[in-house]
Amino acid sequence: MEIKAAIDFIKENGRVRIKEGHGSIIELISLDHWSPEKDQYEGIFLFFDLFQIRTVAHQFSEVSLDIIEFATKPTIYHTPVNKILQKGPIEHGNVRFAVLKKDFWNKLLFAYSQPLILQYRKTQEFDFETKEFFPLLSAGTKEMFLSPEGDIKIHKS
Repeated sequence: MEIKAAIDFIKENGRVRIKEGHGSIIELISLDHWSPEKDQYEGIFLFFDLFQIRTVAHQFSEVSLDIIEFATKPTIYHTPVNKILQKGPIEHGNVRFAVLKKDFWNKLLFAYSQPLILQYRKTQEFDFETKEFFPLLSAGTKEMFLSPEGDIKIHKS
């Protein structure tokens, strides 16, 4: 799968389904095309860099940013939503996000340059296939609540 082809597909359709290296189907959705009627509130915002966090969350302290930056395993963070975000997978006033550092997936997000929303799909239909493993599907994925002030609560370690 070429990154450019997937990005062009997202720009044209607002979403893309990719069969990743484990065989799972993931769907990446642009924020403008996320719909509460057909999409999941468990969606996860995906970022290629820390500065993008501001688009969905309150401004983080240096401690919180360090926790994210120096994480060695793929991690899904839960945090209070930024009040300017009116649409998207917001659940009980919180959003979930991950910063993908793995080469292929980081490059894909960088090429799109806007946050994408991840959903896992049960369907076997997909638009593209890659041998690259999606990092959030690995056994070592962590999940934690992280407040802008640096408070932490581990959900899954």
